[in-house]
Amino acid sequence: MSSPNYAQRAEQLRQLLNEHNHRYYVLDDPSVSDAEYDLLFRELQSLEQDYPELLTPDSPTQRVGAAPSSAFAEVQHQVPMLSLANGFTEAEIRSFYQRVLKLLERDTEQSVELVAEPKLDGLAISLRYQSGRLVRAATRGDGQRGEEVTANVRTIRAIPLRLRGGKAPDELEVRGEVYMPRSGFLAFNETAEQRGVKPLINPRNGAAGSLRQLDSSITASRPLAFYAYGLVIDEAWLPDTHAEVLKQLRAWGLPVNPLIKTLPGVDACFDYYAEINRQRETLDYDIDGVVYKVNRLDWQRELGFVSRAPRWAIAHKFAAEEQVTTLEAIEIQVGRTGSLTPVARLKPVFVGGVTVTNATLHNEAEIRRKDVRVGDQVIVRRAGDVIPEVVRSLPARRTRELPEYQMPSHCPECGSPAEREQDEAALRCTGGLICPAQRKRALEHFAARGAMDIEGLGSKLIAQLVDQKIVHSPADLYDLDLETLMNLERMGEKSAQNLLDELDKSKNTTMARFLYALGVRDVGEVTAQDLARAFGDIQALRDADLEKLEAINGIGPIVAQKVHAFFRNDKNVEIIAKLLAAGIHWPEPEQVDTGSQPLSGNTYVITGTLEAFSRNVAKQKLEALGAKVTGSVSSKTTAVIAGAEPGSKLTKAEKLGVDILDETGLAALLEVK
Repeated sequence: MSSPNYAQRAEQLRQLLNEHNHRYYVLDDPSVSDAEYDLLFRELQSLEQDYPELLTPDSPTQRVGAAPSSAFAEVQHQVPMLSLANGFTEAEIRSFYQRVLKLLERDTEQSVELVAEPKLDGLAISLRYQSGRLVRAATRGDGQRGEEVTANVRTIRAIPLRLRGGKAPDELEVRGEVYMPRSGFLAFNETAEQRGVKPLINPRNGAAGSLRQLDSSITASRPLAFYAYGLVIDEAWLPDTHAEVLKQLRAWGLPVNPLIKTLPGVDACFDYYAEINRQRETLDYDIDGVVYKVNRLDWQRELGFVSRAPRWAIAHKFAAEEQVTTLEAIEIQVGRTGSLTPVARLKPVFVGGVTVTNATLHNEAEIRRKDVRVGDQVIVRRAGDVIPEVVRSLPARRTRELPEYQMPSHCPECGSPAEREQDEAALRCTGGLICPAQRKRALEHFAARGAMDIEGLGSKLIAQLVDQKIVHSPADLYDLDLETLMNLERMGEKSAQNLLDELDKSKNTTMARFLYALGVRDVGEVTAQDLARAFGDIQALRDADLEKLEAINGIGPIVAQKVHAFFRNDKNVEIIAKLLAAGIHWPEPEQVDTGSQPLSGNTYVITGTLEAFSRNVAKQKLEALGAKVTGSVSSKTTAVIAGAEPGSKLTKAEKLGVDILDETGLAALLEVK
């Protein structure tokens, strides 16, 4: 390769790595695996070492991560949060150890004690304590500047809000890793599927995304955990070794990984690495290697740092579990929320301890990016319990021209058009109520508390009704009889009769609840109320054109288009007609005289815990006076009603200059006539 070509390749690598950094650290949406990123990084690093004139100050090799999101306050780290150099082979780890001995002027016979720990695949975090109390938490960001996420970190129960023991200095900074346990990840996704909520991609993305929520109540609902691994503190307070630092962190009530060990030298590292690799599948968290650190802190200070990493530590990464096989077909799976996911059907191959025949291809953009075609030789990766994925194709092995794969224009389950929404990579079926793949999810949503509120109609019972082909749409629920229900598993006469009573009770509802129950995409409870107030009956809503829908306060063009399309689908209209014929009704008309509602046109947000009554009751009382109650604060919010322990919504309201009311203010508001 000529010198200009080296420069061109270096620039190409910088652009690629910067883009991957942005997707990984800022968007929490990585487009390549860690192994692929490491290969690109090492290639650029090698070029810059061989040709120093190619090194630029803004090279990814000269910094850590990417810039923090503008959605959070910026934190300047007093001591940079640097990443670690990586080693993949025993030779590279021995080379690291020899450099340590040389820099410390130790003979090869003189060992240097190391501390070894599993390298968690989570999100690095800084915790600042003052007088033993947690006052600030920040992400690593680019190593120099991070994002302030204190409100979110406070919701993680593994992190103490006050240190134990009473012997901590006035100022200290703990560093560690926030992660999502595998068990918590699986449980969360199972619940998300039942609720029709988008599942998390993997535990690492789940942890990162949870910490970057603007609403800390969302973070609180996520199963996050934490392990501390370091300390930034005045040297006068520091013990002599890193192992003693970890002991002190435990004494202060901070969780420290129990698998951490102190090792006498480099040879013991490889036994530890092998043992952790054997345990990897049984751990309740994802790891991608182990970390070795020089134990003595005075030696750490003597060794110092290079531009982006400490000289006294290295990450010993696990090899990727990959194999080559043939892609025999691409099939489309329709998820419970209507997403169309391409799945690779593979010639069976043994990867990571199991035989793999299927692997995810994620979406059409990924198929294009990886240039994957039916008939290709492809690399398949499996890591732990993660779903196997096709990493890339091997075009050089093609013996003939293979056509590019085309995603279907219609849902393979129900034939409805498949559409890609703005800013979404996945195609989605627009069938909704009529799509068999979405049937269980649609019924669960229909029966939910905020919708038709049919108590006793849970996910397990719905699964039986659908699997036995008894119920095909929500309208079929109202045709159920006692005998049919009693023949189902775990349904006695009393339970069956209770469900029939609940179904009958649900017929007396409101138009807003009914609209929400239909599951029109992006029509939540608030939007359903807006539509009900504007139209009053289903026929008027069905007859409305796009212009009339967009004219409603709070209804934008995208939502208007989805509502319009839903009521132009003959099968949806047929199901609605059956539901109304079954006896579902509400007071007519539901339109209200906005002139008689003193809070009409006002928008409120409720945060924190109210004492006089629940937030849901407060919401109902405000809506009865014509107000709109939403879940997010904006410049158009009239006021935020703050109870005890308010979340980040209060902070945002203060920044935007939005009025803030306490419970006394709320009581006065509700008395307005």
